[in-house]
Amino acid sequence: MSVPQLDEEQRGEEILAVFDTAFGRLLAADPAAFRVKFRKMAASAFAFYRGTACLFYHDLDAGRSDGDVPSGPYLDERTSRVWIHGDLHAENFGTYMDANGRLVFNVNDFDEAYVGPFTWDLKRFAASVALIGYAKALSDAQISELVTVYAHAYRERIRSLATGVRQDEVPPFTLDTAQGPLLDALRDARALTRFGLLESMTEIRDFERRFAAGGGAIELDAATRYKVLAAFDGYLETLPDSSLARPDSYRVKDVVGRRGIGIGSAGLPSYNILLEGHSDALENDVVIYIKQAQTPAVSRHLTDPAVAGYFRHEGHRTVISQRALQAHADPWLGWTELDGAGQLVAEVSPYAVDLGWDDIDDPAEIAAVVADLGRATAAMHAAADDTSGESLVPFSTERAIDAAIAADEEGFAPLLVDFAHGYGARARADHRVFVDLFRNGRIPGL
Repeated sequence: MSVPQLDEEQRGEEILAVFDTAFGRLLAADPAAFRVKFRKMAASAFAFYRGTACLFYHDLDAGRSDGDVPSGPYLDERTSRVWIHGDLHAENFGTYMDANGRLVFNVNDFDEAYVGPFTWDLKRFAASVALIGYAKALSDAQISELVTVYAHAYRERIRSLATGVRQDEVPPFTLDTAQGPLLDALRDARALTRFGLLESMTEIRDFERRFAAGGGAIELDAATRYKVLAAFDGYLETLPDSSLARPDSYRVKDVVGRRGIGIGSAGLPSYNILLEGHSDALENDVVIYIKQAQTPAVSRHLTDPAVAGYFRHEGHRTVISQRALQAHADPWLGWTELDGAGQLVAEVSPYAVDLGWDDIDDPAEIAAVVADLGRATAAMHAAADDTSGESLVPFSTERAIDAAIAADEEGFAPLLVDFAHGYGARARADHRVFVDLFRNGRIPGL
C-alpha cells in the first residue's frame, strides 16, 4: 500500500470527520472518558492505531462506492464473507480459562467482530507488526521478514486445516504446548487466583462479600439497580444449557456501576455483578460485567443486509461472533438489553493476561511469536464456519481461504508486506496529526 503525500490540514479534517461518526455520541455523553482515551492514544503510534479501527476501515474502504461487494486479491463471494475479528492487532492476544477449565492462549477482545473479508484481519495485524517493529528500531527488511513469517504460518495452518486436519486435532496454545512469551503469559495467568481478584474488588461486610467502595465503582440508585437486575434475568436466558447446571450460582450478592475509560471502551456504561459461587464459601464467588456493546467499525463499510439483519443488537452480535471465532468460549458469555441498548455480558476473569511486547526485543524471538500468532489467526478463521452452529457462514472457511490463496501463492506474503509498510507509515503520520489536533483543542466536544 503506497501512502500519498497528504496535506496535514486536510488529513486532520478527515480524521475528525471519522471520529465524529465513530465516537461523536459517546464523546458528547462522557467527554472526560474520551480525554483519558485520547491521552492513551497520544502515547505512541501503536496506541493510536489500537484506538482507531474506525480510521483503518475508512482508509481501507476509500475508493469503493457504497453497496459494492468487497473486492481485491484473494477475495471472492465466500472469502469476503467469513467471520472476522475486526480488530486483529498484535496486542489483542492473551490468556483465558476455557469452558473445559483449561488455560488457553489465543485471540481475545471480540468487540469489533463481524462478517467480512478475511484479508482485512490479516492486513490489520500486519500493519500492527510494522508499528511494533518500527518502535523497536527494526529495519524495513526485518519488518518485511516478520510479516512474511506471519503470512507463511497463517497459510500453512490454513492448508493443514483445509486438507484433512480437523480443528479439534490442532492443539491450542496451552501450558503443555506453548513456548516462549506465550508460555510465560500462561504461567502468569496460572499464578493468578479468583481469591486475588475478589480481594481487589470486594470486601466482607456483615458476614457477606460485597463490592468495595472506590476503585471506579459507582453506587447505584434503586431504579438503576432494578433495571440492571432485570437485564441480568434476561441474560440468563441466553446462556447455553451447559452453563446453567448450577442454579445456586446465579444468586446476586451486589451490583455496582462503572464507566469505561479504556482505549476501546471510553464512554460506554457498564456494571459489575457479584454472584454466589458454586458453594457457600466466600472465596469462589464470581464477578461478571454487563457492558453496552458498540457498533463495530467494519460494519460501517459492509452493506450486506443479510449480515446486518442477522443480529438482534450489538450485544447479540458480539457474543455470537465470539462463540463462532473462539473454541470453548467463556461459559458466562451472553447478552441482554438495558435501556433499549444491546449489552455484552461475561466474567471478569481472574485468569486474563494479555501478551505484552515491552520485553520481546530479540528479532528471532519476535519472529517465533509472530509465527504462533499467525497459526492462532488461522485457527480462529477456521473455527468460524459451518461447524460453529451459526447459519450466517454456511461453508468451510478454511477450504475457501485455502483455495483463494492457492490461486496465487507467490503474491500472498508480499501483499501483506506491502500493506504493512504503507499503512504503518500512514499510522505514524496520522498519530502526529492527531496529537496536534488533541493538544491544540481541535477535537470538538473536548
